Amino acid sequence: MKKLYASIGLLSVALIAYQIVLMYFFSITQWYHFAYMVIAIALLGFGTSGTVLAFSRTWFIDRSSELIPLCMFLSGTTMIIAIPVSQTRFFQFDSQLILFDQEQILPLSLTYLLFFIPFLSGAMAIGLAFIKNPEDIGRLYCANLLGSGTGGGIAVVLLWILFPQHLPAFSALLALVSGFLILPKHKRKELFSIGILSLIVFAVLVRQGGRLPQFTMSQYKEMSKSLLLPDAKIVISKTSPDGLVQVVQSPVMRFAPGLSLNYHSEVPKQIALFNNGDRYGGIIRWSKSDTSHILDYTTFALPYVLQHHNHVLILHAGTGIEVAQAITRGALSVTAVEPHHTIVSLVKNEYREMTDSLFHDQRVSMITVDPRSFLLRDTSTYELILFPMIDAFGGTMGLKAVKEQYGLTKESVTQMWKKVSPDGIISFSSWMDFPIRNPLKVLATLTEVLEEQGIRELTHHIAAVRSWGTITFIAKRSPFTEQDIENIRLFCTAMLFDPAILPAIGIVERTRYNAIQETDFFTLVDGILSDRSTSRLRPDGRRLDSSRSIDPSGVFDRNDIYERYGFDVRPTTDDRPYFSQFLRWKTLPYLRQIYGDRSLPFLEIGYLIVFVTFAQVFFLSLILIILPLFKIGWKSSGKTWTVLFFGMLGLGYMFVEIVLINQFTLYFGHPIYAAAAVISLMLISSGFGSYFSRQWSITNVTLRNITGAIVFMIIVYAFVLMPILIFTISLPFEIKIVLSLLLIAPPAFVMGIPFPLGLRLLSQRHEDQIPWAWGINGCLSVIATVLSLIASVELGFFVTMILSAGFYGTAMISNFIVK
Repeated sequence: MKKLYASIGLLSVALIAYQIVLMYFFSITQWYHFAYMVIAIALLGFGTSGTVLAFSRTWFIDRSSELIPLCMFLSGTTMIIAIPVSQTRFFQFDSQLILFDQEQILPLSLTYLLFFIPFLSGAMAIGLAFIKNPEDIGRLYCANLLGSGTGGGIAVVLLWILFPQHLPAFSALLALVSGFLILPKHKRKELFSIGILSLIVFAVLVRQGGRLPQFTMSQYKEMSKSLLLPDAKIVISKTSPDGLVQVVQSPVMRFAPGLSLNYHSEVPKQIALFNNGDRYGGIIRWSKSDTSHILDYTTFALPYVLQHHNHVLILHAGTGIEVAQAITRGALSVTAVEPHHTIVSLVKNEYREMTDSLFHDQRVSMITVDPRSFLLRDTSTYELILFPMIDAFGGTMGLKAVKEQYGLTKESVTQMWKKVSPDGIISFSSWMDFPIRNPLKVLATLTEVLEEQGIRELTHHIAAVRSWGTITFIAKRSPFTEQDIENIRLFCTAMLFDPAILPAIGIVERTRYNAIQETDFFTLVDGILSDRSTSRLRPDGRRLDSSRSIDPSGVFDRNDIYERYGFDVRPTTDDRPYFSQFLRWKTLPYLRQIYGDRSLPFLEIGYLIVFVTFAQVFFLSLILIILPLFKIGWKSSGKTWTVLFFGMLGLGYMFVEIVLINQFTLYFGHPIYAAAAVISLMLISSGFGSYFSRQWSITNVTLRNITGAIVFMIIVYAFVLMPILIFTISLPFEIKIVLSLLLIAPPAFVMGIPFPLGLRLLSQRHEDQIPWAWGINGCLSVIATVLSLIASVELGFFVTMILSAGFYGTAMISNFIVK
């Protein structure tokens, strides 16, 4: 049995590591939205395996000694094959075309199936081991969860060492080794030959992978577009858990973000850096002897127009272009905070000569931590705090809609505000997207933060300047002086920019040099700046009817904009940190009427993809897990308990897991670290809970008490977890890992008890319902992976945690009605 424990543990390491690898893979080729699809595919494989085993339980048990290693070999072989096959033309799809190109459905479905096979075959091996050894299911389930938990941590370590093309080989090799460990004596030769054949396939593909073939990215990825430029080429590639960093050069690549039309010099060449195919920043040649900077001819220069800044803080400093501008402008000290270690390393080393050792300059303090962590631990004050450009030129089509952006929440901006000196400034810049969304949400965030700090005359503290493509907002702690206002106007005249927000601004000067497609932009800006207590009346005295129209031309105050504008521009919070989520379901009919059915998906496709994924996993779960079980049928009593208890366990567990991943993204500053930590710690802790479940009596009263304890713990965590994470976020990484263990382990341990205990109870009373218990739990677990994300975006993490408590509460109540 010890070999079986080791084999199950190794296979579990392989499966969870492969899951992390696929998240990384889809982040590169498509977008991070597919991380939730990967989790769903993995759970779908496990749920389907239970249904398959239920059809011919006796047949599978009789042949289990041969089938278990065979399934392991199949899992390992398909792990190494799946990603290269998915890169072939027949399997390639583009997520941005899914909503209106029916030809994308087939390759997407085939991709689902392709990556479904390794998880299905691996789950079959684990499931067979369970049903073959029911008396030892506690230890086997423990080995399964411990291996899964370990796999997450190992995968993160490997992301520092191996390129993405090589990562599947590790998982595949572990799966193959797990099969060799338990070869039965009576058919050792035949199975050994199959294993050797799998190893040969493995060796061939690993050798081919050594040539580092490039993943085929979506044509809409920014790097894909850059590589279309003349003589464009990738000159450097580096990997880490932060992402695959690639440097692209082209002789025609230039850097001119909203550049003034009065700029007459040569536009500087740039080297572009991409992270997982998304633009991260550019590097331009700079020297300490420079007397001006290209950004001086953009709206980025607005905070420097008002006054000289000796001490500057730059958050998400990236490649250091804003750092170079601050030094050129005479800053005595610049604190540059950039969480991406690989980006910082490239600027410091490979491009040290090109940037004149910028990141080594004694005036520059380079801090490689997450900006929110820095803001919470830093005690300094600054004369200027800069946030980098928000969104991208031409918009991102809502692709960041479900990405946690904790640096842009009200809590984050409040921390910035408290760190500026009495005359200090915080500055935000954004591309002028169409329809207008990002600038309005930035402004809404600033206005609410300042109001909460007791400032009522907002236009005396907030100013904005607009170019043909960008807009920069500044918020000053002290009121603008007459000289400040005059300097801003002179700057606009010199650069052919237009003031968007100024005290006593005139209508004409807002569009003197740059026309704007959104004619209602300034109405919206003035409405957001208005007092929220303003009467909800039109200028003609009639009360606004928000149920009839969302046309912003009649909007009078901020509340009206929040309720009636076509997009959600309300400020985000740490409980709902989705700054780039603008979609509002109630306004979809109006938006379709204005922009058309084929244009709307390109505006907010990121969030819509989540719903497409939800629909897919919902129907696949029904087809592959639930519908086949009807053929088996169930004739005994107690059906209601089986459905409620095991179904609610699946929903509740996954809701908690997904919320914790999102919240720990703030804690660790990166989703990969958060996913690895939460998944690993939860599975390991639940594994121990499963192991110790054997010591509990098998009664409904026991299940009722345990699920009741889980409800209590989740409710407590809903209130206290985020404050604890915020309070300890500035601690060293190693200490945060220990604290994460202390926070995650207790509830996860208890959450690992009800499922195996419930199966043992079911085996005593209604053994024919065990396949249904597996199936329903697996089906709802799959659905919960995406449903919990939707709940987090729409309702926030707190409410989503309360919902998970409600699911476990329903499981608890089901033990009162069981007969």
